[in-house]
Amino acid sequence: MARTTTLKPAAPWVELRTTKADWDAADPALLETMLVQLHLIRAFEEYVLELAGQKLINGPAHSSIGQEGGAVGSALSLHSADHVNGSHRGHHQFLAKAFGHVQPNGFAARDAIAEPVQDVLYRALSEIAGLKDGYCKGRGGSMHLQWTEAGAMGTNAIVGGAVPFAVGFGWASQHSGTDDVSVTYFGDGAVNIGSVLESFNLAAAWKTPTCFFIENNQYAVSTNVDEATGEARLSGRGLGFGIPSWRVDGQDTLAVHLAMQLAVDHMRAGNGPTVVEVDTYRYFHQNGPFPGSAFGYRTKDEEKSWRDRDPIAIVEGHLTRRGILSADEAKEVRARVKKVMADIGDRVVEADPNGKAGQLRIREELWPDPAFLNHGIRGEIPEITDVAVQENAEFGPDDLEDRKFVDVIAAVMHRRMSQDESIVTLGEDIHRLGGGSRGATKGLADDFPDRTLGTPISENAFTGFGGGLALDGRYYPVIELMYADFLWVAADQLFNQIGKARHMFGGDHAMPLMMRIKIGTNTGYGSQHSMDPAGILATSVGWRIIAPSSPLDYVGLVNTAMRLGDPVAVLEHDADLYKSVGAAPKDLDYCLPFGKAAVRREGSEATVISYLSMVQRALDAVEESGVDGEVIDLRWLDRASVDWDTIGASIQKTNRVVIVEQGSEGTSYGGWLSDEIQRRFFDWLDAPITRVQGSESSPSISKVLEKAALAHTHDIVAALRAVTA
Repeated sequence: MARTTTLKPAAPWVELRTTKADWDAADPALLETMLVQLHLIRAFEEYVLELAGQKLINGPAHSSIGQEGGAVGSALSLHSADHVNGSHRGHHQFLAKAFGHVQPNGFAARDAIAEPVQDVLYRALSEIAGLKDGYCKGRGGSMHLQWTEAGAMGTNAIVGGAVPFAVGFGWASQHSGTDDVSVTYFGDGAVNIGSVLESFNLAAAWKTPTCFFIENNQYAVSTNVDEATGEARLSGRGLGFGIPSWRVDGQDTLAVHLAMQLAVDHMRAGNGPTVVEVDTYRYFHQNGPFPGSAFGYRTKDEEKSWRDRDPIAIVEGHLTRRGILSADEAKEVRARVKKVMADIGDRVVEADPNGKAGQLRIREELWPDPAFLNHGIRGEIPEITDVAVQENAEFGPDDLEDRKFVDVIAAVMHRRMSQDESIVTLGEDIHRLGGGSRGATKGLADDFPDRTLGTPISENAFTGFGGGLALDGRYYPVIELMYADFLWVAADQLFNQIGKARHMFGGDHAMPLMMRIKIGTNTGYGSQHSMDPAGILATSVGWRIIAPSSPLDYVGLVNTAMRLGDPVAVLEHDADLYKSVGAAPKDLDYCLPFGKAAVRREGSEATVISYLSMVQRALDAVEESGVDGEVIDLRWLDRASVDWDTIGASIQKTNRVVIVEQGSEGTSYGGWLSDEIQRRFFDWLDAPITRVQGSESSPSISKVLEKAALAHTHDIVAALRAVTA
């Protein structure tokens, strides 16, 4: 008969509940602080719902009424330098963190509300209303609240989307020599999302001081937690990753505080991540001022059972029981806070002279200027004065040496990491195999073992981790994406999070990050490893793109790009470029001019525009075709960095354009580029723009079908002859 052994989890999992003795032992100042903060958040949320009821909040208003205990109880153990982020229902957590920042010594129940606290309420309300005085200048609204000075790194409209960033925050604090921690707040709906579970694993593997704070409010919109998972005790997720986990009554603010103290002490001691689950309840529907029972997915009896255990009433009851406050003094806190909130509201709204009695409107002078719309999508271009900024033609023969393309990739990154201790490289297998799957990180793990991070196979987690490092600002992440197709695996982190972060949160903070992307065309790896991502990246907000076609260009472009405060994608052709040998600079510090294309061949009959390995094919095609073509190597591909001056001068000379790329027809880079060219230079064109690209289908494994799916020299020759016929 088979022998069985009961296995025990590698980490503890406990439920914490307070007793009367815990409440009796609690410092009166702590309980007063809890009560005031709970009332401030409750009054704030009630006022937001009033504005939403008059349709003065554009978009959803996800209130946290009923859930304040988890926010206040958790934030009391945090310092300003600790980082937090959260999800779309995050007003209460944002406010609790901000209150601790502006008034770290706590709140007295009998005192007036201080001006810094009122300013927090005003700026938060302004942001939710979409006004220029908001923390994100009105761009974030209800779902995207950020105040980095207070350690509030941003709430997020994508369920679970912010979680990977928090692992990056924790790693940055740990490796900067501090005992600061990060807390990422998310709900029961996010617990089952892949990026969240990937982040659990990454934090556990790297022992980052990250608290995964699960706010289990029982419903993801209208779906009950029992319907959504086989284990409704959500803190149990931590056990699968060896993470110590606590389960606590979220209506009991003191219980949350005590559990959070234990979790924070564990993390500050260098013991790695924690999970804290609070059972709580949102009194209203997913958004707006109506209860869930109005929509039929829960009962009034259920709602009443939770309201009977209101977090404010619980704290107030113990304060009066212990004689710290009288019943009248406790009620006065509520009245005082409501008055403050009404006064703040009067700064934001006024009576609508054209409306019904009691109808309000936003004060006109508070709206942001529409001209502010695109400000801060990207950062400013820095002036480079400390190293040589030069074009390739300025190098002499003694300045160059022939080197393999992939070796230059490793060499320039080694140089950057030796010069700048903030640079961190990460990706799958980059620390092994002699520099990853192709040797592009050769030597980095040997010389910089603490900053060369071989990741689990978890593109969402490690790209988001890099985004967290970038937003934190203490480290510069360089992410290797093994194949371009994996953009789709990490799409939320790359496009919704990293690409939008600067603009979404007001446009002022940098997002310095580099992502090296290997393009697998002509490798025989088939449909899911062969895409050219240029078209996808160029039509996604926030990213800059460089496409080096030679070892010399690689050094100059990467060095310039790493000085930008923006996320930069570096496109690297595997089979077509990695093994090629070409002139490389002995000076690994030089920079190419920002946003400058290169004319690889001058001509008069047609302008051929290309990038990466297709530049050489274009040059070969010009010679074969007999057409006097001018070949432009774009080098910078994003719409904000394209060298329109060089393109325009060439078109005015040739009056014809051929765009050459390897990418598939559907995600073609040339699609948007040709549209922009005809908008800018239509009067100079004597023929329609011609595009040479891959097929509609992805390349297949079969050598014959792979070749048929890609663009080749003979396709360019045919296009040149046709456009000049």
